[in-house]
Amino acid sequence: MNWVIASVLIAGLLPVVCAGIAKWGARGYDNHQPREWLTAQTGHRARANNAQANSLEAFPLYAAGVILAMLSGVEVITLQVVAALFVVARLVYIYCYVSDRATLRSLVWMVGFGASLSLYVSAIRAL
Repeated sequence: MNWVIASVLIAGLLPVVCAGIAKWGARGYDNHQPREWLTAQTGHRARANNAQANSLEAFPLYAAGVILAMLSGVEVITLQVVAALFVVARLVYIYCYVSDRATLRSLVWMVGFGASLSLYVSAIRAL
């Protein structure tokens, strides 16, 4: 069960990782106006910023799903597999986004989204 809880922490930290990728080694970074600076970026920095936004959007659905599945008594092995699938999918998603692999990125996004939805299905079935 520790891995499942850790996966929620990891998922919650992924937006910070994406922000770091967007800002790492940048010349002219403006810490007084970081959001404005990020919106003016192009290439991998803009894509990393977009991955950050998507990671923030994906987190609540996943975290709530984990909580509901745990409270519903979903089997630990199921939770562990789904948690691993979600985290791996999100890491691959970020890699695909930053490296501009749009089609694969969309496919991997569906895997992560499906993992989140499966938590709700598992919770409903467990009741």
